[in-house]
Amino acid sequence: MLPSQALLPAVVLALTAIQALASDTFLAAVYEHAVILPDPSEEPVPEGAALALMNKNMDVLERAIKEAAQQGAHIIVTPEDGIYGWRFTREAIYPYLEDIPDPVVNWIPCTDPLRFGPAPVQERLSCMARNNSIYVVANIGDKKPCDTSDPDCPRDRHYHYNTDVVFDAQGKLVARYHKYNLFLGENQFNYPKEPEAVTFETPFGKFGIFTCFDILFYEPAVVLVSKMQVDTVLFPTAWMNVLPFLTAVQFHSAWAMGMRVNVLAANTHNTSMSMTGSGIYAPAGARAYSYNMKTEDGHLLIAELDAHPRLSPAYTPAVSWNSYALSVERFSQNDHEFTGIIFEDPFTFTELTKPGGNLTVCQKDLCCHLRYKMAEKRDDEVYVLGAFDGLHVIEGQYYLQICSLLKCPSTNLSMCGQPVETAQTKFEMFSLSGTFGTSYVFPEVLYSGVQLAPGEFEVLPDGRLINQNPTSKPVLSVTLFGRWYEKD
Repeated sequence: MLPSQALLPAVVLALTAIQALASDTFLAAVYEHAVILPDPSEEPVPEGAALALMNKNMDVLERAIKEAAQQGAHIIVTPEDGIYGWRFTREAIYPYLEDIPDPVVNWIPCTDPLRFGPAPVQERLSCMARNNSIYVVANIGDKKPCDTSDPDCPRDRHYHYNTDVVFDAQGKLVARYHKYNLFLGENQFNYPKEPEAVTFETPFGKFGIFTCFDILFYEPAVVLVSKMQVDTVLFPTAWMNVLPFLTAVQFHSAWAMGMRVNVLAANTHNTSMSMTGSGIYAPAGARAYSYNMKTEDGHLLIAELDAHPRLSPAYTPAVSWNSYALSVERFSQNDHEFTGIIFEDPFTFTELTKPGGNLTVCQKDLCCHLRYKMAEKRDDEVYVLGAFDGLHVIEGQYYLQICSLLKCPSTNLSMCGQPVETAQTKFEMFSLSGTFGTSYVFPEVLYSGVQLAPGEFEVLPDGRLINQNPTSKPVLSVTLFGRWYEKD
């Protein structure tokens, strides 16, 4: 036993070590908000009516922010369109917009609300942050005047921007980001002249921010992670789920794993538009997530993350995504190859006709290799291995390379690729790989009921996506989703 004189320094040293360890983590929160929407109108409402609607939504957000702060959260992310919704023409959205200054002005709206003219929304968000000692991330609209000297100036002499703002724990505006990749139908907003790479430092890591559709493009999403070396991405979104690949929790978790970065994804909640799915994601998988198509209420998530994931002993090494697939000969094929459509993209499929085996399916330069063994081969469920290598052209144009093992909705092969949410087949093992031409590949495993599988699969350094144990739930899809940014 140590004498008391020797014990005291040891205790102090241990406490210091614990405190140092604690400083390397932080508590993150995201809130999925069932947005109160305005009545559809092509004409602008009075500013008072616009502010009244926004205050109703901010009442809800404030309750979530207070609860997150009481549970010790350091930062909370709220959704895209979370304060006024999305039912707008360009003219109708104007009363909802405020002039949002560059954060270099060193401004706390809560204590100096009229410094840049009336800004009641920014004032209230700033006070929420200040009064609760928490970073608050919100999505609002920015308006910037322009004149005829600017050849791109809209006819109404204002630019409208879909904008994320961040207020620190003192209520200071520390970040402003204008969405660069607008989704189809966002005609109420303008594109910024150049993409913005917005970062800011906190006591718990370096943060970057972008919005919804931005995640599918090199700028700003990849730039923030690969070049700016952020630790955590803040991601307000209004994500309409599209099975089998672009379900919010599925793709956002996969993106965090593929980019090896923390992601705080806050989605709007509107089941009639299939909007749901928020999460707190780490490079090793989801720390907390929610996907709810049954009720219309909001949901708060809180989880602990590494402040500097690259320094964590658990940080995953970089993956050579095509190493294994290029090193093996094409697996044996069967006579069940056919074409199917997923989100308007023509996939080449081959059916898994046996309870186990090896399969290869190819399209253009992409060959997808699968080793698998089902726990039981059912006659009432069909699975296929699919490959797509090409330009996606529906809501935007971007190049994809996708390898996927997925369940079909029925035994009718013409239905393969259509949305499906339930399955009954478990797998003893699977190993999926592909001859990808891009290093940006996102691994996805989705179980029956649209459930993630954190901790139940891994990606080997040679690019194989494998299960660690027999799957605990029936499988909807196992996917390597590649974004070939280099061809855009």
